[in-house]
Amino acid sequence: MADKISKNRAGLAVGLFVALLHALWALVVGIAPESMQKALDWIFPMHFLNNVYQITAFSFTSALLLVVMAFVGGYIFAWVFAWIWDWLVKKRVK
Repeated sequence: MADKISKNRAGLAVGLFVALLHALWALVVGIAPESMQKALDWIFPMHFLNNVYQITAFSFTSALLLVVMAFVGGYIFAWVFAWIWDWLVKKRVK
């Protein structure tokens, strides 16, 4: 059925996408932490929030854990989304 979504492909695509975004964040924090702190200080007030977060010292272990957990979270999110989508498509067909 053409309307179904491959749960594994969706999970891999979204997982890799969010992992890449977080890897980019970790890289930029490692290279220019002051600039990233300024970016946070600029972004939070646009959302009517005070920035209570401070960039800490770069840690390769933390960066790796961030990327892995972003991938896992993105994979699970997309897998569940695809499962719900496929369930709804199946319900529609019947």
